[in-house]
Amino acid sequence: MSFGLTLRLCPKIFMLGKIQINLVFHLLICTFVPKKRINAMKIGDQVRFLSEIGGGRVAGFQGKNIVLVEDEDGFQMPMLKTEVVVVGEEDYDTKHVVEAKAQSAKAAMKGSDEEELENEPADKPITFKAKPEERAGGDKLSAYLAFVPMDMKELSQTRFESYLINDSNYYLRYVYLIAEGAAWSVRAEGEIEPNTKEYIEEFGREDLNTLEHCCIQLIAYKRDKHFLLKPTVNAQVRIDTVKFYKLHAFRENMFFEQPALIYTIIENDVQKVKL
Repeated sequence: MSFGLTLRLCPKIFMLGKIQINLVFHLLICTFVPKKRINAMKIGDQVRFLSEIGGGRVAGFQGKNIVLVEDEDGFQMPMLKTEVVVVGEEDYDTKHVVEAKAQSAKAAMKGSDEEELENEPADKPITFKAKPEERAGGDKLSAYLAFVPMDMKELSQTRFESYLINDSNYYLRYVYLIAEGAAWSVRAEGEIEPNTKEYIEEFGREDLNTLEHCCIQLIAYKRDKHFLLKPTVNAQVRIDTVKFYKLHAFRENMFFEQPALIYTIIENDVQKVKL
């Protein structure tokens, strides 16, 4: 009979034990989790569960002690307030640490990307320059002064461009001067690479009188190789300004696609225009 009584009492003893364990667990939670964290919850707070893995957003409350926690799928779970904690208020929360590390890593990646962009070959200045090609027969010095109409169809109104042409394998250091009475002024100066032409300026008919008497000075040389010395060129040119009004004065040539008025400074080492 005592054995049967013991069997009947076992389930009750087990239930009492489970209740005692839950009470002890909730007492521990209440002891170590400040009341502020429990009572300060509001709708929208992010919480996590203390007794199991998981958490979610506070969607509402049922009475004083039950909070409805909504997970990522929109499912709401009633939980005791003592079994959840607001994530943002935990002393041991690592969210801000993770965010800080993520921001730091993002900044580091951005800095690395910017550094890579700065060091990309496309952004680096081009220091290589191909050497000008020499042509057969180009070791004899030839240079020309050319005037090209900007609109050949409107010759009476068009403006003009002036060029110096270097038709040789030599570099030419040039000075283009304009006479002002007995004095001279530099109109342009520079260097022309072998077998190229150099744009000087654009002008109109109102400037023709100032360009009527000019002087071209040239020094010829080569780079990175031996060469035959050429005499310096010092040639004064008288520009016939009337030709700028005559269509036939501008002729087809091998230097421009359109007709041009060309004065020879030196050709095949022979200076055509003398002082």
